[in-house]
Amino acid sequence: MHFLLACLFVEKNLVLVEGVMMNHYIADSARLGKEIKVGGNTIIMDDAVIGNYCQIGNNVVIHPGTYIGDNVRIDDNTVIGKKPLTSPRSIFKTPQELKPAIIGANSQIGANVIIYAQCEIGESNMIADLATIRENVKIGDLNIIGRNVTIENYVQIGSRNKLETNCYITAYSEIEDYCFVGPCVATSNDNYMARDPERFNHFKGVTMKRGARIGVHATILPGIIIEEDACVAAGSVVTHNVPAGKVVLGSPARILRDVPEAQLLKNNLDKS
Repeated sequence: MHFLLACLFVEKNLVLVEGVMMNHYIADSARLGKEIKVGGNTIIMDDAVIGNYCQIGNNVVIHPGTYIGDNVRIDDNTVIGKKPLTSPRSIFKTPQELKPAIIGANSQIGANVIIYAQCEIGESNMIADLATIRENVKIGDLNIIGRNVTIENYVQIGSRNKLETNCYITAYSEIEDYCFVGPCVATSNDNYMARDPERFNHFKGVTMKRGARIGVHATILPGIIIEEDACVAAGSVVTHNVPAGKVVLGSPARILRDVPEAQLLKNNLDKS
């Protein structure tokens, strides 16, 4: 048994973890790069592609066809390429064939993260422990996605954004570049709260334009657009679109003042 495992390590260009032989399953059709470290009880399924110098923790599951770029770190108990469950009551109908997940080079993925199939993640992203990213999500480069963040399906996220701990990004949302979403922010996409067939004509998540910011524990109602460099104060309930360069505050949120010049994105591009 140990001899067979040792041969598998040589054939797949793997590196032993601290000299200890680990039990795991790697499909014959999986393609592995150079100097990969794989922890115990990890499963790498058919046709998965793992780039060079990756570090994969214990109990990780990588589903068929998943592509992982070079120098990616994946921590313990994480699942990449999961297929979604479908309830007969769900408004979302899962496609029969979902494309494999893609993880860009130089990304870091924490422990107990779930990334679904047909999710495309760019390069140099940091996805912290317990985050969930649903199917049909596209994420750019150099984002920070905090602990326990949930990103629902059909979401587009650009580059250089910061999504802080426990925030919730509802389905059909769009976040451009250089945006900030504070801890425990809640977004929504259904003004009818699951009743009245008319709701099917109005599903829409939140749109954050370049440099928009949302403070801790704010609530954003369906279809709201937060324009460029706009700022939502902590604890606000946003019921109307937020104009560019304005600070809104309260429940319902109202315009308080202009965003200070020193906080405008044009003066902070090297710091964001």
